[in-house]
Amino acid sequence: MKKTLLLGLISFLVVACSGNEIEYKKEINRENYINILNIQGEPKEFTYFEPRKESDKLGTNYINSFVDLGAWHGYYQPEYKKYNLYGGFAGPFYLAEEYAANLSESFNKIEILNKETNKKYNLSEAEVKFQYIPGKLIQTYILDEISLRLELIFVTNRTALIKTEILNKTENVLKLDLNWSGELYDKLGKWNEKNKRYEYISLKNKLKNSENGVLVDFKKNRLVWDYLIGEEAEFKIKHSLPVETKIYSKKYISKAKSLEILPKKEFVSYTTESYTFTRDESKKENILLEEILKNPEKYYKENANRWQGYLEKTIGKSNKNQKYDIVAVKSIETLITNWRSPAGAIKHDGITPSVSYKWFNGFWAWDSWKQAVATANFNEELAKNNIRALFDYQIKKDDKIRPQDSGAIIDAIFYNKDEERGGDGGNWNERNSKPALASWAVWETYKVSKDTDFLKEMYPKLKEYHEWWYKNRDFNQNGVAEYGGMVHKFNNTSDEIILAAAWESGMDNAVRFDVDGVGSDDIGVKVLENKNYEGELVGYSINQESVDLNSFLYAEKIYLAEMSKILGYSNDRKYYLESAKSLKEYINRNMFDEKTGYYYDLQIGENGEKKLLVNRGKGTEGYIPLWANVATKKQAAKVVQNILDENVMNTYLPFPTSAKDNPKYNPKKYWRGPVWLDQAYFGIVALDNYGYKNEAKELTVKLFENSEGLLGDAPIRENYNPENGEGLHCSNFSWSASVYYLLYKNYLK
Repeated sequence: MKKTLLLGLISFLVVACSGNEIEYKKEINRENYINILNIQGEPKEFTYFEPRKESDKLGTNYINSFVDLGAWHGYYQPEYKKYNLYGGFAGPFYLAEEYAANLSESFNKIEILNKETNKKYNLSEAEVKFQYIPGKLIQTYILDEISLRLELIFVTNRTALIKTEILNKTENVLKLDLNWSGELYDKLGKWNEKNKRYEYISLKNKLKNSENGVLVDFKKNRLVWDYLIGEEAEFKIKHSLPVETKIYSKKYISKAKSLEILPKKEFVSYTTESYTFTRDESKKENILLEEILKNPEKYYKENANRWQGYLEKTIGKSNKNQKYDIVAVKSIETLITNWRSPAGAIKHDGITPSVSYKWFNGFWAWDSWKQAVATANFNEELAKNNIRALFDYQIKKDDKIRPQDSGAIIDAIFYNKDEERGGDGGNWNERNSKPALASWAVWETYKVSKDTDFLKEMYPKLKEYHEWWYKNRDFNQNGVAEYGGMVHKFNNTSDEIILAAAWESGMDNAVRFDVDGVGSDDIGVKVLENKNYEGELVGYSINQESVDLNSFLYAEKIYLAEMSKILGYSNDRKYYLESAKSLKEYINRNMFDEKTGYYYDLQIGENGEKKLLVNRGKGTEGYIPLWANVATKKQAAKVVQNILDENVMNTYLPFPTSAKDNPKYNPKKYWRGPVWLDQAYFGIVALDNYGYKNEAKELTVKLFENSEGLLGDAPIRENYNPENGEGLHCSNFSWSASVYYLLYKNYLK
């Protein structure tokens, strides 16, 4: 009997690890990375979620989450000893078009009752294990008579699939009743910082019966800006078992017919959970659900193979599990969790900055460029689509609102367009563009994919965007651009236009954009009007030619020249190379300061006078010429001295956005000190470009070793304190994940 019991347990454990032996062999790499990101917690009914600490008070979800395939809902694991959550996955949370809310603390919990003893198996008495492996959540509960295992994966961009396995560990037939239950949150709360409390509004969500499950009807819930959701949206649970569902206001219980499990045998059932926005989506998903529940194991194998592919393309097949591998895998998990599929105004798949932050569930331009460069290495189509998503809204010549901006890529797009475009969203932003990195993203994606058709598709669009900078952001038409703003109803004062220009740079509150300037001889930031040949206003510039923008534009000319060579456009190639040469000479002649050995923005006056803004101190923008290969070797050597100086850029965590010797340096104040990983990446590449390869690797190691929690189970943060590595602001941040991925692949692997 002992031998039989042992064989039964071994059989269960094999299934528990993988589902079957074939899949287990395919998952070896995945299982080296269990719980490298802590996603455990107890979800509350908060719109903006509960602050983790002071730096998160503006609305970061204190629980990290799991999402896949671009779905708009996701899950958490329960915390240990939160017995009220046992038997189901915590949440889910769902994106109410733009803002996240939790549907429930745990909406689909299983209860198992022994029909003969009329006793419910108490999961709080079980040996419990919660596991998050790349692409899958697992829960195991081991009791004396039974073992319960739950596995959750995503199978479409709207549906999650849960496998429920119950093993009869006894020598007898077990007769069981299975129930699933949950309760909706009926209110929504957000933090009122002024009053230091949560304020609540009531929701109109209703539970309804559906085939073998239950449905949440969101009704007309366009109540407040914090919560926008259409009346056709629904969340639906469907079981492979026939169930009878009863609804009690905000609670439900679904009961299956009694079942029997033979001694040492296992019972398996499946459940789907779908979140859709429209009736059409719901109808299409209903058809898919039939197929999913007919052949569910097919989807578990597809999930295993897809995630194994991500890992093999990143780490390789050697399965060595080296020290920094976990950062690469955590980066993939972060990017995939932030993946959103087409919905509302979003036409292509893309990656948001972070599902964990209240304002970050849309696509930003330069975020998307960075994310594409990393993602192309393990998911080429997602990378291409992330680029396409922004170009879907490239301004056309016949645009009814701003035809003067033909060619421009706008700052950010969301599920909801803004009022001017016929929507009711407030995050959609056409006040400004973002730094000129689109051609870099396309080129780097092409280098991985070798997809000439993609290059051919994007090239004319990139040309138009490149030309827009010189039509609308070159005040004196000298071939050197400035940051600025669109002709837009919100850009109605100098301060608002300067704000838009700072947003356009991506470095929102950097010292170089301080309106009053620095020092008595600094006239400060002024607004200049850009007009076309007919004298019509087409946009605004600020009165400084920014060194990073023009270095990006120089690099863009080189990338466009390379693309034109491949596509056979010889005249274009010649033009871009000639204009690149001219711009390079201008940057090196006018934007480099010999005394400090660094590059700075160049202030321009309406009468042609110029002033190098050394007085505003050093910032990360000053080494972008090295990233772009603009600098001469002699100039680069002096910049590198600054990068490697512990009192300038080589802090405990290197590359503070304002150098440590900048008078306005603040290690915790957004772009005035904290380390943003994209800027750090540009700095590492800058070193590498000029032959400082050992130094590039040394500083890369510091970025990995000294970032809080990176090598543990903490999330990847938006930025970090340069003096102690503390994670700041938003968690699970995509471009930081992209940078860690690229640094791993290029400098540590």
